[in-house]
Amino acid sequence: MTAQPQNRASLAILFVLAGVTAISINDMLIKQLSGGYPLHEIVFLRSGIGILFSLIMVQMEGGWHILKTRRPFLHILRGLLIVVANMSYFVALAAIPLADATALFFAAPLFITVLSIPILGEKVGIIRMSAVLVGFAGVVIMQRPWADADSLQASRLVLLLPVLAALTYALNQLMTRKLGVESKASALSVYIQATFIVVSLGFFVVAGDGRFVEGVDNPSWQFLLRAWVWPTPQDWWWMIGMGANAAVVGYCLSQAYRLADAATVAPFEYVGLPLAVFWGWAIFAELPVWEVWAGIALILGSGLFVFLRERQRARIVARAPVRRR
Repeated sequence: MTAQPQNRASLAILFVLAGVTAISINDMLIKQLSGGYPLHEIVFLRSGIGILFSLIMVQMEGGWHILKTRRPFLHILRGLLIVVANMSYFVALAAIPLADATALFFAAPLFITVLSIPILGEKVGIIRMSAVLVGFAGVVIMQRPWADADSLQASRLVLLLPVLAALTYALNQLMTRKLGVESKASALSVYIQATFIVVSLGFFVVAGDGRFVEGVDNPSWQFLLRAWVWPTPQDWWWMIGMGANAAVVGYCLSQAYRLADAATVAPFEYVGLPLAVFWGWAIFAELPVWEVWAGIALILGSGLFVFLRERQRARIVARAPVRRR
């Protein structure tokens, strides 16, 4: 008999809210450190510390044997997808405000809702799909296709990086839903952290001496390619905090998408939008321009509509009389 995904929506929602809060803290810390360290060094230290916390969770959820898997290649693919999502998002974060990058990244729940149809076989009605299209309209507005390139805060390529991150993140979470049938959340988190460590070490071998950053003025590419620097004593505490936070993110999001269907969980990730605006204002003295506010409103509105629609549909199904055979 084939194992079926669990569906415990309330617990899944609590996990996704905790995970999104941890993500917003992680983004703020990485932006704070982006001016002095290369991205691959931050990722290596964060994941090296994070995997230790994840291995503790492995022991709590059953021991070393839960790390065994019959689908190693799918786990590797899932890990690479989240690496692409993180790298592209954080490269953009070095050049554009936190709220802008986060708002563009929030195409992810829209992608999850759409892709859950062909990948997971979930049903998405025309009303919910219309709401998703409204959300995508918000993403387009934030891209400001009518504006001259010189008036934008970053190049159009950089502005598209959070959308690429959203797509690869969505694919990763849909794979989590499939793989979570057989794997514990702590094991899924360990696989992710291990993939980050391997990829960041690869970056160190190729570009860790900073050879490719000479003459580069773009802050995004500087963040990606600058040489490794030994962290200051104060920054070590930030690195350790990011590591612990990374373990929380990996565990909570893996658990959320194991426990409920993707279309139910995804809308609650929108909590990250107001959190990003808050951190951008409180830490970096940044506030979004009107296009970003408009995009945030459309994405939040579409997400809340989808959520309310799902609750209404669930109540109707629950009240439907059971037919006798």
